Amino acid sequence: MASRTSTRSRGDGEKYSVLLPTYNERENLPLIVWLLVKYFGESGYDYEIIVIDDGSPDGTLEVAEQLQKIYGEDKILLRPRAKKLGLGTAYIHGIKHATGSFIFIMDADLSHHPKFIPEFIEKQKEGDYDLVSGTRYQGDGGVYGWDLRRKLISRGANFVTQVLLRPGASDLTGSFRLYKRKVLEGLIEVCVSKGYVFQMEMIIRARQLDYSIGEVPISFVDRVYGESKLGGNEIVSFLKGLLTLFATT
Repeated sequence: MASRTSTRSRGDGEKYSVLLPTYNERENLPLIVWLLVKYFGESGYDYEIIVIDDGSPDGTLEVAEQLQKIYGEDKILLRPRAKKLGLGTAYIHGIKHATGSFIFIMDADLSHHPKFIPEFIEKQKEGDYDLVSGTRYQGDGGVYGWDLRRKLISRGANFVTQVLLRPGASDLTGSFRLYKRKVLEGLIEVCVSKGYVFQMEMIIRARQLDYSIGEVPISFVDRVYGESKLGGNEIVSFLKGLLTLFATT
């Protein structure tokens, strides 16, 4: 079974670029890269991993340089920036250097497991979807390691967004997705949000532009190393962004 999938995948002529924005992910980066290499290798899809480090003070870039020596410059591309400039601009920066016709976005903190990548690709092919989004709230998807506060924030954000905007997708704030390259480029051009609300706006704009959206249930696991980037400021920004979207869509 595995060999048949591998042969078919290698023959499809597609390449998948993974954008990995990082900030203080020294401990997580070797593990996420190893897992990406493992699952892409086993499924036979052509790929590249683009690490976009925003001046991490913990030495993340130095770790990435070592990983590049191990796996090769054709598989690990380093495209660092001098300082932390935001997720949206990190994607813009990464796309400029990507050579794949499809682009994965995911977190580098191990909350998104690369084992789901073949499922994303198969789902995309199944319906020729413009984007495929990982969902924690459908099928056997779920969240592990979060306290009640984090779960309430995420569930509440999705519920309010569903009521106000009717986006046609079950998980608006997740950031594990597969896009057709041109679709991602187009969405980033029209999105204006920053921070936590950015991922939500991407789905809302996709619906506005009549892009097709597929979903894959995923298990989301809270980060093992480091600290969560979600704080009070991000929550306030999310609510402001949600109201702005409601008023303008």
